[in-house]
Amino acid sequence: MIEEEYADVLQNIEATIVEFHRDHPDLLDYDVEAVLDALIADYRAEQGGRTVADRQLPGLRQPLLEDVRWICQWRLGRVQEDADDVPGRVITVEEMVACLNRLRKSVRRWTKEGGRQGYLRFVRQYVFFN
Repeated sequence: MIEEEYADVLQNIEATIVEFHRDHPDLLDYDVEAVLDALIADYRAEQGGRTVADRQLPGLRQPLLEDVRWICQWRLGRVQEDADDVPGRVITVEEMVACLNRLRKSVRRWTKEGGRQGYLRFVRQYVFFN
């Protein structure tokens, strides 16, 4: 199951989303879903050997996209700020797409149950910061 095998990756991405939401309380689940859709499309394009779109999303979506893309790239082993800044394990693009799809499914479920910020309210219960 994705949730168990990739819990660390899902937590990294969700922590990034929750941290962004703390700074931008008007962020909506639809914004999160749009960002996940864009990343899934980009990584699928990469998998297929196609050029990844240089996209600009409106409003809060663009800075959230940049933050989430950074953490995805880090988990893919593509970025490193210093020698000690490496993920616990590097995953493949295929695995990243599976993780992003799982998160998108969660966003859709909790939006349906809890409204425009249902997912954000749900997930912030499980993300802790120092």
